[in-house]
This record gives sequence, structure tokens and C-alpha cells, in this order.
Amino acid sequence: MQNVRGPGASRALRAPRTTWWKTGVGLVLTALMLFPVYWMVNESLTRDQDMRKTPPNWFPVHGTLDGYRAVLHQQMPYLGTSLFVGLGTVVLTVAVAAPAGYSLAKLRPRGGGLLSFALLIAQMIPGIIMAMGFYAIYLNLGLLGSVPGLIVADSTIAVPFGTLVFAAFMSGIPEELLQAAKTDGAGQLRTFWSIVMPVSRNAVVTVSLFAFLWAWSDFMFANTLDSEGGAQPITLGIYHYIGNNNQQWNAIMATAVVASVPATVLLVVAQRYVAAGVTAGAVKD
Repeated sequence: MQNVRGPGASRALRAPRTTWWKTGVGLVLTALMLFPVYWMVNESLTRDQDMRKTPPNWFPVHGTLDGYRAVLHQQMPYLGTSLFVGLGTVVLTVAVAAPAGYSLAKLRPRGGGLLSFALLIAQMIPGIIMAMGFYAIYLNLGLLGSVPGLIVADSTIAVPFGTLVFAAFMSGIPEELLQAAKTDGAGQLRTFWSIVMPVSRNAVVTVSLFAFLWAWSDFMFANTLDSEGGAQPITLGIYHYIGNNNQQWNAIMATAVVASVPATVLLVVAQRYVAAGVTAGAVKD
């Protein structure tokens, strides 16, 4: 029997030989990008006397948990505040952005295109300018150093993004589905709450995740609006470790490791919803 190899068979035979180096390059680039994370963990377990050692210890040979003990004794209130601010920002962002996105996508109000353009422009405003504006407003309202004030400030970053994501996602909802709800006697509010929101689960998860991460990692608003408040987020808790004559690097790195855990867990759990929510509306039928 004659053995005939077509071009497809030749490509299949060559594939393992030609792609191994791509896998190697990918592993090297991944290791380089993740090296700061590894070094953060390594430093969090390093003793104070070994911090300035030359050459440095690439592994925590004489490891210590003093940094993590400092987190448990000193940083828990900051972590609690960040969690409260993050969840509050998520609730406020979704409550504002979801109806706004539905309005732009399905109700098509007059000037909707101009409003979408304004939302894009809002995301380009430097954060320090917004922080200074909030400072002047909060000074008159007595909201400086308050958690609700910080939630509102953080939401201003997430709401424009969330509105555009919801509008892109909801524009792909079939009109027949909304017409069926209208035929059954549902009004706009009932249709939005009972039909549109359950269908928009991916968009809700995407907006909620980004809103939480922005609030969790915020330093500018926190330092400007809440630097003297009694309830401060974890970013200010880390900042308090840094002084002119005292820099507790293992405690700083341990706090950074602990503060990274919620964000990492959320990204891993919600990644498939985020991928669907971000790409929604990119392709039209």
C-alpha cells in the first residue's frame, strides 16, 4: 500500500517541532511578569536584618512571620474598611450604571450619543483633578474622612466604564424578548428588573469586579479625602509603614500579599464572566 502524505499531515508532523520554542518564550515572559509577585512574597518572609543583604536571599532561608503578625495586629481595621468601601462602590456603581446603560441601549433617549461621548471623556479626566474637586465639596458638606464620601468618589471612576459596558451588552438583547415582556403587561421597570438584569449577568459581574478592584486599590482619593479619618483603607495602612527613619519592609510586603488575595480570588473566579462581559457588543449579527 502506498503511503501518501498530504500537506496537512506534514504540518501536523512539523507542529511539535516548531511550537516548542513558543512555549518556552511564553514561560520565560510569564516568569518575568510574575517575578515581582514572587519577590513580594519572599520579602514578606525575610527578617529585617537580611533586607539589605548583598547579594539578597533569593529564598527566605531564615524565614519569619513577623510581617504577617503585624498584619493581623495592625492592618485588620484597614482591610475591613477597604472591604466595606469596595462593596459599597460595587452596589452604587451597578445601581447607577445598569439603568443608564439600559436607557442608552434600548430606550434611546434624545442626546444619547452625546451622553456616551461624555462618558468617554469623563474617563480621561485625571484623578487628581477629581480628587481636588471632591475635597472642596466634601469640605463644605463635612464628608472629609468619611467612608460614604470615599464610596461616592470611587464610584465616579467606575460608573462611566460600567455604563458603557452595560450599554454594549444590553444592546445585544433581542427586541423580541422585551416585546414579549411588554405583551405580558410588564412595564419598563419590571422588564428591566425581571428580564434585562438576569440576562445581563456577565455584564454585572464584569462591572462589579472592576468597580471593586478600583476601590480596593485606590490611593489618590483615600489620601486626599480620608487621610485624617478614623476609617482608612488598606492602601493608607501600607503607606503608614513608610517613614523617614522607619521602613518595615517585611510588614509592607506581607500587607501587600494579604491585600492581593481578594483581588486574585475574584479574578480567578470571575474570569470567564469578565471575558464575556467585556467582549459583549463587539460583534453585531
